[in-house]
Amino acid sequence: METQPFILDRRSFLKQSSLAGAGLLILPSGIMAGTNSPNDKLNIALIGAWGRATGHYAWLKEQNVVAICDINEAHFAPALKEFPKAETYIDWRKCLDHKNLDAVVICTADHHHAFISNWALNRGLHVYCEKPLAISVEEARTLRANWLGKKGKIATQCGTQMHAQDNYARVKEMVRDGAIGELQSAVGWGNRKIPRDGYFPAQGKPPTGLHWDLWLGPSPERPYHPDYFVGKPGANCLQWNMFWDWGLGQIGDMGSHMMDFVWNTIDATSPTTIKASGEPFNPDVTPVLLEIHFDHPANDWRGPIQVSWHQGGSLPRSPREFIDLNTIGHGVMFKGSEGFLIADYTKRLLIPSGKDPDLSYYKPRAKKDQLPPIGQFQQQWVDACKDPSKEICCNFEYHSLLIEQMLLGLIAYRTGETLEYDGAKGLITNHAEAKALFKRKYRDGWTLNG
Repeated sequence: METQPFILDRRSFLKQSSLAGAGLLILPSGIMAGTNSPNDKLNIALIGAWGRATGHYAWLKEQNVVAICDINEAHFAPALKEFPKAETYIDWRKCLDHKNLDAVVICTADHHHAFISNWALNRGLHVYCEKPLAISVEEARTLRANWLGKKGKIATQCGTQMHAQDNYARVKEMVRDGAIGELQSAVGWGNRKIPRDGYFPAQGKPPTGLHWDLWLGPSPERPYHPDYFVGKPGANCLQWNMFWDWGLGQIGDMGSHMMDFVWNTIDATSPTTIKASGEPFNPDVTPVLLEIHFDHPANDWRGPIQVSWHQGGSLPRSPREFIDLNTIGHGVMFKGSEGFLIADYTKRLLIPSGKDPDLSYYKPRAKKDQLPPIGQFQQQWVDACKDPSKEICCNFEYHSLLIEQMLLGLIAYRTGETLEYDGAKGLITNHAEAKALFKRKYRDGWTLNG
């Protein structure tokens, strides 16, 4: 049955205000959320229907997918088999104005993420967005400010779904509880290597139904080449995300995941200094080989520490010669006064190395005192859409700070200098020219704040 428009008169407003105080919410579609009734479903627009989006189909079937948007019309048929009642769009700007929407799930190319997210927030819609949330510092800070003004009313989640792994919680507990003594540094790495010389030259025309101009969206005009679309579902991003106009390379891809692991463990905010080195700068393509070091101030449970990221063959020094970190394709390591903790998504290795490395100084938490499980990652967001009092692990404040740091690393790489950063003001205080790299150049007719 089609949902009727929700008209908010004074009487309804008072009712909504009262219910919100009780942890309930009337969604834009007019459905009362938080009641756990059979009709308590979100009206969702799925923007980007192929690739990574297919990994969301199962849980989306528990909600109402009322709109599907994709720049490639060939992707509609398989999506409509799963969601036959959905209306289709090729332009996300029009899709966001679909009648009675509650929320959007964004699985587009990376250079659209901040745009769609910000437009959706401006329309009072809940937002689930795949990583990276932004590909410029300005985008990250704009989204954070917009969402913080709506916090408690709108649920946001960035798609670093590995955050829900039990290992993330166990590693955080071990570091916090002194398994490696006093925390001194933290590092993440990824060993993927996909070198490119530059943008592909013009070749052929897009197939019928593939809207190249809409795929480019806010980014500068570039000629079409079929090789941008030859990847397998869920991995086609590796065909284009290393180009500066459209992504961040490994910083935005696996860097989002592994630095989320680090970020969650150390309770980070903004860095104070950033230093980076890597292969020679290419104006078309993000670097494969890269090493970044961030200085972070102390917080209420640890002292100041250095946080690092390595990629494309650069690796941190192994704590033991018989441990080859390269065999851990994507990993993290925490160094403390009493040892090291190495981990990937599901496994962890504690290496005591203090003067008396017998682990007598460390007592693991009892099971009853462990951090509670997150559960199904996307369901956490759905639950928060329906009850705004619920916490979300990877909301837009959390992830925007994380990706802002990584973007600052790319700016340090491009300038070749150690940068000093005032996170509260969003200013690099010792390099005036670096400020120009905070922004992307958008095509005429495209605005971030639509």
